[in-house]
Amino acid sequence: MTSLDECINSRGVELKMEAPVLVSNTPSQPMPDSKPSPWGTPATTVEPVSFAEVMSEQLACSLHQDEENQMEKSVSHTLEELEVWDQTEGSTDCSNDLILAQLLQMEYDREHDVCLVRQEQKLNGSRKVSVSFKNYRRLPREMLFDSDEGDEEEVGAQHWDMFEKAEKSSPAIGRSGFTRYGGEITTKHDPTICSHRNACRVMEFPPGFLTGDGGSFDMKLSNHVYNKLKVHSYAEQRRAARLHDKKEKSTAEHSLDPKTRLILYKLVNQEVLEGVNGCISVGKEASVFHAWGGKPADQIVPSECAIKAFKTTLSEFKNRDKYIRDDYRFRERFNKQNPRKVIHMWAEKEMHNLTRIRKVGLPCPEVVALKKHVLVMTFIGSDQKPAPKLKEAKLSLEQLNQAYSQTVEIVKRLYKDCHLVHADMSEYNLLWHNSQVWVIDVSQAVEPNHPHALEFLLRDCTNISMFFKKQGVVDVMGPKDLFALVSGLQLPGEGAELLSEIQNYERDEEILAHGCSDKSDCFEILFSKAQTKNT
Repeated sequence: MTSLDECINSRGVELKMEAPVLVSNTPSQPMPDSKPSPWGTPATTVEPVSFAEVMSEQLACSLHQDEENQMEKSVSHTLEELEVWDQTEGSTDCSNDLILAQLLQMEYDREHDVCLVRQEQKLNGSRKVSVSFKNYRRLPREMLFDSDEGDEEEVGAQHWDMFEKAEKSSPAIGRSGFTRYGGEITTKHDPTICSHRNACRVMEFPPGFLTGDGGSFDMKLSNHVYNKLKVHSYAEQRRAARLHDKKEKSTAEHSLDPKTRLILYKLVNQEVLEGVNGCISVGKEASVFHAWGGKPADQIVPSECAIKAFKTTLSEFKNRDKYIRDDYRFRERFNKQNPRKVIHMWAEKEMHNLTRIRKVGLPCPEVVALKKHVLVMTFIGSDQKPAPKLKEAKLSLEQLNQAYSQTVEIVKRLYKDCHLVHADMSEYNLLWHNSQVWVIDVSQAVEPNHPHALEFLLRDCTNISMFFKKQGVVDVMGPKDLFALVSGLQLPGEGAELLSEIQNYERDEEILAHGCSDKSDCFEILFSKAQTKNT
């Protein structure tokens, strides 16, 4: 290892020893031959002080006061120079760079102070303990805002109304509950103090509760009024929370609530659908949308599809349970207390009914996919134009006769081949497409062994007969004849009497199939049936 001197000498550096420089306490004078410093020399020399004087609080206060006075003098001197310059030369003369720099600096200082005032107002708000940025301002407050502008009222600190000032000026009451002020004892139950305190508390209610403007007058609220407003504010807050929750979970925008939209997004991502278009129709239980079919790998999807989104609320169709509760296919799964599961079963029921009708060969939509309460089917129509309903279709007399014969055949085959009763067949649930009647909306269809299947069948026959009679079709069978043709039952009576006979027949069949708890009623029914057979 080489020494430090050898390393320095090896690099060609010559070491020279110089005499030490003595440092004195007296200020050094510049050399006569040396050039002057560009920064200049200090005007005054700083005299040394002792450590005790530095730690003195009076010295610190005096230094601080001197700095403030010097700053005020510089600001006032600058303002005087600007006023003189404005009066003599005018604001159009821009030759003086110093004045322009001072003007620009004043604008920067003004913007800085205005920002401080706004930040101070934002932090303080309505708090009784406030924060002040007064020590960080660069200009006096009177210079921040012009007299002709209203910025001071907007940006300046907000002062609350007279009732808050009155509360601050009232005597403070400690833990004892009373105080002695001016020779009088004031308790915490004093009406004046309570009224001002209640007026201040009202302003602290939730933002959604409108308390009004209490400005420019001394507002007072009694305990009774304040308690009423407080209870009402809590009730409104709970009501708003319930409405918000209902808005997220219930039906909106033609059945497209957030969960329904999520299901549609998944169908598009799975390439079952290419895109969803506008709404075709809106009913009491569901809404139908047009969509373009996709190209999934494991399924053939038509080019045009119809999306039936069932409404997730039972507000418009609350009697669904009578169509699904007694259906043996869903009897074990039915739960009236869970409306969303009822909707899922309702969509599943329509899928099964459409599959059964399609298997027989009757014209109806074909099921493409089912996701919870969203059913995707083939679109009955062409070029995004749905097929018209029988109620809306403009048919000639020949076409009406053809439609009537097809409708009667559909009702017969539904009952005998599909073992179904439509239960809501009318001119609104039958479409006319390619000179053919198509059946839709079969979610409420039930089997013939349903306790009310014959009543639903009579209602369907009545709707069909009344519609085609109004359209002028000749040789239209009445409800009783059409009911007998479809069901094969010959029951006496017309209208209400026929309906009563059908209900009695259904009750007898149910008793024979499932038994009867009342033996006397069972004996009377069986005895009457035996008498009718003997006669």
